[in-house]
This record gives sequence, structure tokens and C-alpha cells, in this order.
Amino acid sequence: MAISEAQLLTWSKQGPTAQFTATYETLRSVLNDPASPYYFKSFEIFLQGSYKNTTNVYGDSDVDVVIRLDTVFYTDLYFLNAEETARYNAQRSAGTYSLDEFKPSVVAWLTKKYGTDVKPGKKAVFIKGNGGRRDADVLICAKLRRYYSFPQYGSPTFVDGICFFLPDGTRIENYPEKHSENCTAKHQATNQWFKHTVRIFKNLRNTMIEKGTISDGLAPSYFIEGLLYNVPNHRFGGGERLNFSDVLQWLLSADRSSFVCANEQYKLLGNGHVTWPAQNCTAFLNSVKAYDAAA
Repeated sequence: MAISEAQLLTWSKQGPTAQFTATYETLRSVLNDPASPYYFKSFEIFLQGSYKNTTNVYGDSDVDVVIRLDTVFYTDLYFLNAEETARYNAQRSAGTYSLDEFKPSVVAWLTKKYGTDVKPGKKAVFIKGNGGRRDADVLICAKLRRYYSFPQYGSPTFVDGICFFLPDGTRIENYPEKHSENCTAKHQATNQWFKHTVRIFKNLRNTMIEKGTISDGLAPSYFIEGLLYNVPNHRFGGGERLNFSDVLQWLLSADRSSFVCANEQYKLLGNGHVTWPAQNCTAFLNSVKAYDAAA
């Protein structure tokens, strides 16, 4: 037996977006209010996560909003040699407004607007839904720039991302805009099958959680997107059943140690803050295989 063509097609559908769109527009308006104490600073507001990437399914709840301070930027110089690093340091200048000032201003403003519905967390600020407003996570962060070269002549090469700090001072880096851009390119390169397939795997994950087959948190949506991003384009398509089987079989037999996140800035599997434990990935794929066999 196997998961039916009809079930796979149902799981491929995007979840509703109207309430999410309204929530985002309301939050964006609040965050961008000229009366806010940080309004005249340079910042950007944008979406990340499933709704941004149109991989949301029924059951997705939180709206993930980013407000990124652009007045200053942090750097990742890992890929520069000693000469390039010295050149960068000689040209850099200190910012006049920091993330340590920006974040409490944003939290205070959100609290003024939403009161006790605002719950600051270790990573993001949670805003409880109310009426037509959905739950939302607001990530307050700064721009991050990962340099790949800093030549004496010509322009440096870099990728822009975001960073924020945990309460213990650990810096967390990510590249949500690059992630979204790459997922869109992958979707186009697979003749519109990539995001379709991501939603199938996400819905299957949710079904297995509901049935107690796997634990909640084993396979976060971000990592499912990254997992499928590594599948060769030619393995997608050909009908629901063939598409699902080809993608799953390739993943089960592949050398996953070389997989990258969809942003292509980190390895997908590992033990860091932005990687997925390899044993969790293996457990998830084995559970998918077992569920399909028993369906």
C-alpha cells in the first residue's frame, strides 16, 4: 500500500492566507508608525517563514515578521584572508545607534499598542492573536553582512542576512531573504513542483504528529524546505505519486552530510543553532517511509 494520489494532491494545497495577510498588514502598520520612538532610524520590515515562501498549510498559525535595523550592520569575515580582513577593518566605521537601543524601543512600542498580548521571548516577541488577528512572532534584529571577498580594487562580494542575540549573548545568524529567493528559484526550476512537494511533506509531518508517530519539533518547516531544496530538479514532477516516491527514495539513499540550507550559507545538518540534528532528519525520513508503506 501507499499514500494515495488523491491524498497527496490534497496535502499539496496551500493553506488559507487572508487572515494572515490582514495580520501582517496590521503589524506592519504598527511597526512603521511615525509616532514610534525609532521611526527616524533606518529599518526594514518583511516576512519570513512559511507564509513568505507560500509553503504554508492548514494548521500553520504564527505569522513571522522581521523588523531589521539597518543603521548598523554586523559582519561575518570568516571567508576573508588576513589581508582582506585588515583592509575591511581599516575602512569600517562605528555606528551611532545599536541593536541594544533599537530592540527595547520596539518592544516598548508593541507593548503600548498590544498590552499584555505581548510576550518577549528568547528569540522573538510573541503577540497573541485577538479576534481577526492571528498569533505573530516579531523578530527584532540587525543587518548581517557575510563577506566573501574584500579586494583592494573593485567592489567586495557579500551576502546580506540578519542577526540577533540570545540572552546569554550568543549571536544567531540567518539569511531569510536569500532563503526565500532560492526557494522561489527552485520552484521555477522544478516546473512549480518544489513548494507543492514541501507542503506535502509538511502536511504528512503534521498528520504523523497528530497520530503520535513522531514528536512535535522533530522536523521544523524551515528544515523540511532545506531538505527538499537539496533534491535534484529532475526528481520532481511526473504526477503526485511518482513525484513523492522519487523525492523520498532519493533522500533516503543520498549522502545527506553534504546538504546545505536553502540559503546556501550553512550545512543543513549539524548541532548548531541554524542546523538540523542529523539523527532527527534520519528519524523523520524513516517515519515518512514507514507511514507511506502502511497507508
